[in-house]
Order: sequence, then C-alpha cells, then structure tokens
Amino acid sequence: MRRVNVIGSSGSGKTTFGRALAAKMGVPFVEIDEVHWSRYPNWQQPSLGEFRAAIDDATRGERWVVDGSYGNVRDIVWSRADAVVWLDLPFVQRFWRVVSRTVRRSLAGATLWGIQKESIRGAVFRRDSLILFLIRTERRRARLYREWLARPEYAGIEVVRLRTQAEIDAWLGRL
Repeated sequence: MRRVNVIGSSGSGKTTFGRALAAKMGVPFVEIDEVHWSRYPNWQQPSLGEFRAAIDDATRGERWVVDGSYGNVRDIVWSRADAVVWLDLPFVQRFWRVVSRTVRRSLAGATLWGIQKESIRGAVFRRDSLILFLIRTERRRARLYREWLARPEYAGIEVVRLRTQAEIDAWLGRL
C-alpha cells in the first residue's frame, strides 16, 4: 500500500486511524475535512472548483494516507489510491463518539482546524447538524460504499473492511 484512503461514517475513527496509519507508513496525512473547512470561518464552504483543486494537489504524491470520503472528490482520491480502508463500526458506537466528541469540544471551546468551533446548539438544532447527518445517512452509507467500490474503474483498489475496534487495533498492529 502506497496511497490509502480511509473511509467510514462520522465517528468511525477515520482521523485517529489515518494519522496512526500514516505515521506507521512514514507518509503524509491528508484530512479531507481540514482541506474543506480550514479556509473559511463560520463553516462557510469553498467553491467546488477550489475544493477539488486542493484535493488534487494534496493527492499528487507517490505515497499518502487520506482520511475522508467526500462524494464530490472521491473520483480524484480513488483514481490514485491503491487501497481503501473502510472503518465500518456499529452505529451506536459511532453515534456515541460523535455526541461525546461534540459535547467535549463545545464545552472546552476547542477550535477545529484553527478557525471552526462546534456548539451543542449547532450540533443538535442546525439543519446541517453532524448528529442529524449521521442519523439521516446511516442506511445508505454502506450501500453507497459498496456500489462505488464495485465500479469497474476502481477494481484495482485493495479494500480492507474493519468492523470492530479490536479488528482496527489488530490490523494496525500487524503493519
């Protein structure tokens, strides 16, 4: 594995796992959320062209680990990846992680990527709430990943699907 995309739903541990994998491999780590959200305060989004260009630049290298799977840049990442690691943890575990992480960050006033702040009110009551997104996309996310991975253009990608924290820890330990 030289170019790896770590995918999974919110709360699956993509960033933690991706950082650990990149460190073990000795390669650059790219967090798609950071690329997407770090340039504009107050959760403003970049233009699609700007975002795609930034991901294109970040994945030009011969070796990397990319954390995240935004549909509008997946074609760029997967056309270059030779492996996808899918963290497919149970919903209850991911939901708990997202809620506890949001509460912890909100109470601490922590910033994400140096400029964004989460709030409990925003996490629960906003239309684009991460918690609501997790609930709304639960049923279709696994189906979409399977459909994308079955496409002929991605047939050469090695897929590793890890379904428990024990499997994740064991797989990382074997590297």
